[in-house]
This record gives sequence, C-alpha cells and structure tokens, in this order.
Amino acid sequence: MSRRRRSDGERGFTLIEALVALAIIAAVLGSIGAVIGTAVQGIRTIEQRLALSGAAETVLAGLPARNALQLGRQNGVLANHRWRVDVAPIDIPADDTPPSRFVPLAVNMRMQGPGGAQIQVTTVRLVPNVAAEPGPQPAASGPKVAQ
Repeated sequence: MSRRRRSDGERGFTLIEALVALAIIAAVLGSIGAVIGTAVQGIRTIEQRLALSGAAETVLAGLPARNALQLGRQNGVLANHRWRVDVAPIDIPADDTPPSRFVPLAVNMRMQGPGGAQIQVTTVRLVPNVAAEPGPQPAASGPKVAQ
C-alpha cells in the first residue's frame, strides 16, 4: 500500500492502512490468546490427572496385606475423590496344572475426581492358597515295639 503525500508536506497513513494494520494485530492477538487458552486447559487436565493418580495410588497402597485381602467391594472418599475397589478371584483353567501355593485375585479400582475425571486401575494380587498349603503334620509316633 502506498502512502499519499499531502500538498502541505505532512506524512501519514490512510484510514484503510490503519484499519488493515489493526485487523492484523487483532488476528495475531486472537491466535495467541487461543494458544494460551489451550495450554491452560491442558495444564488443568494434567493437574487433575496427577491428583487422580496420586489419590488412586494412596488407595491402592492402603489395601490390606495379601494375607488379609478379602473378596468383595469397598468404597469411600479420599480428598473429594470417590473410589471403589472390587476384589474378585481370577478364573484360570486347571489344565492338568499342579495346585499352586497362591491364588490370583483381580483388584479393580475406579476413582472419580471432583471435576468428573475418572481413572480405572486393575492389578493382580497373589494370596496364599489355603487348600494347597500343607497343614500341620501329626507327630510321627515311630514304629511300635512289642514288649
């Protein structure tokens, strides 16, 4: 675009040039604002996921030891995060396998944060198999001797 020279020697921009420059500046600032807004939203999402993961880790760490782990459902609230833990046996086909000392249990934990974000963690805990463990052996009396 060209600048027009006035007859009195003053220089300046025409109204159209000034409006085009303002439109370009507005477009650039609008796109920068959109990028910043997307970054802030991403940061919030990451913060929510980290808080959710930390709370889930705390709940899983608070589960009873494998000897005391019970089948069924437990639920509660931790730092405004609602959680539910389901413990169930895993069905493994017994294709001529010897009895194991341990039984696998599926531990499925679901948690929902205050903002609605959810996480699900599934893990396996091995608990002692009471049926496969040898019980207390009776004391050997040894051979009886006739007197």
